[in-house]
Amino acid sequence: MQKVVGVRFKKAGKIYYFDPGEDTVEKGEYVIVDTARGLECGKVVLEIREMPEAQLTKICGAGVPPLRKIHRRATKADMARLADNRVKEKEAFQICLEKIATHKLPMKLIDVDYTFDVNKIIFYFTADGRVDFRELVRDLAYIFHTRIELRQVGVRDEAKVLGGTGCCGRPLCCATFLGDFAPVSVRMAKEQNLSLNPTKISGICGRLLCCLKYESEYYHEQYMEKFKSFQPERGDKVILDEGEGRIVAVNATNKTATVYIESSRRTVTAAWDMILPVEQRNKNVELEEPEEPESSAELEEILEPETPEETISALPPEPENKTFNRQDNFKFKPLNKKTDRPNKKFKPRRFGDYKK
Repeated sequence: MQKVVGVRFKKAGKIYYFDPGEDTVEKGEYVIVDTARGLECGKVVLEIREMPEAQLTKICGAGVPPLRKIHRRATKADMARLADNRVKEKEAFQICLEKIATHKLPMKLIDVDYTFDVNKIIFYFTADGRVDFRELVRDLAYIFHTRIELRQVGVRDEAKVLGGTGCCGRPLCCATFLGDFAPVSVRMAKEQNLSLNPTKISGICGRLLCCLKYESEYYHEQYMEKFKSFQPERGDKVILDEGEGRIVAVNATNKTATVYIESSRRTVTAAWDMILPVEQRNKNVELEEPEEPESSAELEEILEPETPEETISALPPEPENKTFNRQDNFKFKPLNKKTDRPNKKFKPRRFGDYKK
């Protein structure tokens, strides 16, 4: 077990773990820590706790070096310096925009980040491809007299920095509380029986909605693995007590399905246990197999009956003097003896001149 504390440097940024040492920092306080970029000022979002080394390795990755210790608590001078850096970031943003327009570079500036000790300035931008910004870096270094770093980010990071409102009417999850982007696939939308329309399952960044990941594990673990025998899907032909129909909607949470009955032309909601697929109808019917004869004499009687004439006469007689009738569901109907001639075949003179 190792004692750790979680620190976040941006509003919805990634949480980094540090060793609190003997200090007793509380949640919500600002601390000065030593990072790979130098001294940084961050906010404590996870109070002091003990975490197993295996879990810490899973979160931070394999081969994690010993955790860095917290330098000290932030003072009033540190907070004033942090506010001054925020003002400088806005000025640097406008200067960089002018230089990008001067060099006519195909890039979009997103954000500017000052380190706490102003040892480095990081410019975040998006672009469709690779951009040659060497001349831009020289101009910025000449103006600010410090190290300059330009970092290209994706469209998800752009939405995280700029913020906005999602299709649900609430602020974007990535801009409020999501620290890391989890991988999202179309399969998650299929498991939740959602529409596969790209405009409905995509966010303002153009990628799949991050909220598809929230309930994906619940659907997958509770239902998709347990119900292996029969999983009703939309469009399947099934059989109910009311008759045969087609599934039009599936509710995996309540384990019910809405079936459209073709015979009565109405919809019925039934549980999964009461639904039988059409493919299993023949499997549930038990076929009666004939008993095996005890001797060869009985086998001859089965293959060759004694009175074949009676068997032939039991068959229904073949219809005579029948003709095609398209109004009676394609059935045969005897001819009218008064108007038709039964001894000759019926030949229509033109299309539609059939006997009614």
